[in-house]
Amino acid sequence: QVQLVESGGGLVQAGNSLRLSCAASRRTFKDFGLGWFRQAPGKEREFVAAVSWSGETTYFADSVKGRFTISGDNAKNTVYLQMNSLKPEDTAVYYCASAPKYARTSYASKTAYDYWGQGTQVTVSS
Repeated sequence: QVQLVESGGGLVQAGNSLRLSCAASRRTFKDFGLGWFRQAPGKEREFVAAVSWSGETTYFADSVKGRFTISGDNAKNTVYLQMNSLKPEDTAVYYCASAPKYARTSYASKTAYDYWGQGTQVTVSS
């Protein structure tokens, strides 16, 4: 099993930035990397971004391209989601998740991920 712990959420004004962290208890050569999803009240959990542990592969939702970046620190088994130019519509609980290599679905799909963190709240005020 993999334990994932998110941190860095909070309340910010629109236009400002936040950096989320996700620390994994372990990783193996069988793991692709980590992804971030978010869920706003009354909405489905949606994909935000993902990165491979090698750092060579990244994916972003169209809604965050150009504003969010994702990176990893293999020495710390940690992935960071840098969120810039935040908007009120970015308000949600943000979850990180771990996916194995060669998942049968896209890494933008929840079904590619087998372990999830507890989430961290991000609130963007207008």
